[in-house]
Amino acid sequence: MAVQQSVGQDPYFPGNGDRRYRVHRYELTLDYRPAPNRLSGTARINAIAGRGQLTEFQLNLADFRVGRVRVDGRAAHYTHRGGKLRVRPPKPLRTGAAFTVEVQWSGNPRPVSSPWGGLGWEELEDGALVASQPVGAPSWYPCNDRPADKASYQISVTTPSAYAVVAGGRLLTRTTKASTTTWVYEQAAPTSSYLVGLSIGKYQTVLLGDPGPGGVPQHGHIPAHLLPRFSRDFARQPAMMELFQDWFGPYPFDEYAVVVTEEELDVPVEAQGLSLFGSNHVDGARGSERLVAHELAHQWFGNSVSIADWRQIWLNEGFAKYAEWLWSERSGGRGAQQLAAAAHRSLSALPQDLRLADPGRKSMFDDRLYQRGGLTLHAVRCALGDDAFFRMLREWAGLHRGGAVTTAAFTAHVARFADEPLDELFDAWVYGTALPPLPSSGTGAAV
Repeated sequence: MAVQQSVGQDPYFPGNGDRRYRVHRYELTLDYRPAPNRLSGTARINAIAGRGQLTEFQLNLADFRVGRVRVDGRAAHYTHRGGKLRVRPPKPLRTGAAFTVEVQWSGNPRPVSSPWGGLGWEELEDGALVASQPVGAPSWYPCNDRPADKASYQISVTTPSAYAVVAGGRLLTRTTKASTTTWVYEQAAPTSSYLVGLSIGKYQTVLLGDPGPGGVPQHGHIPAHLLPRFSRDFARQPAMMELFQDWFGPYPFDEYAVVVTEEELDVPVEAQGLSLFGSNHVDGARGSERLVAHELAHQWFGNSVSIADWRQIWLNEGFAKYAEWLWSERSGGRGAQQLAAAAHRSLSALPQDLRLADPGRKSMFDDRLYQRGGLTLHAVRCALGDDAFFRMLREWAGLHRGGAVTTAAFTAHVARFADEPLDELFDAWVYGTALPPLPSSGTGAAV
């Protein structure tokens, strides 16, 4: 799947990422000691130069001590400041050339600052986790930090044996030597840097449901004392997985893991093949089940089908919000039309100055974007009818699996399933700011 690239640097984060090359694989070898919060690592990055000769390039990396940088096995000149590791290879890299960068780094990882507070590596009371969206990945490894530059990953983490390591992907090996254990994970599917998930803690691992032949293995990693509550709160996730595959197409990765930390989190965190929840998200009463649906839906919309730049974030969050409504509709809760009406009432009382197609950096995570995004999908469903709507979703997820997309690509895709032009619908819901009337139709329960 060819990635659709944005035209220039991401306007919301122009200092992140380097469009002059793309990465196709990261191999990270990490050693983490929780007590002193000490991380040391080596990255082997396989990349391809772009259309012009590369005399220098940059990676994003936070304030670590860099020990060595090599390009194609030879020492390279570099500077490292302001979160940018600028590398000058021993000789220029020709157009389209494959090359390998090796970086060694060490230090005490901490979140990088952002308009939303610290992002990335978070030291917990007893362990650590990564919550990188949108620009926290450089808090723990060197990367070309732009969502459209997707690569495969192998991650090796050595830590004291009392701790478990959970990463998105398939666990290849777990090897114990003396007092430490090394965990090696492989994520073969193309992955955006901010979606590389990692959690280190003292967990009990359980299998959710029976995947059966050809099914999706789903594991939970939970502090032992939270297991009874978790078992009820996540009991319906396997049913969600089956329904979402009916609606959105085959699950796009090898397996799915959920982690519950000992500590509270403001919101759950999705990563590729992995979602992280706080202890406050398990109450034994399914009080956060809509968030279970939201994070699972992101595996299709946001992770497999990623965005070309951050202006397109409604294509992640609006779809996951609508998946909450679809799950509620199917599982005996309020229907999508009822939930759309509630969201519409809420939005009508708020400022109407947010444009889905380009919300601005300050409003990327505004709840209005989530609600209006869900309403936009509901408007499309009402216009298309259920049969065409769900065919449209399945084909969208299938056609762009492993790629990155734009709002323009989505509106063009929807047009293929419509009997009449939908320009006015998208002009109002996606490109306008005023709240259009509540969409409605005679649709029944989701198919």
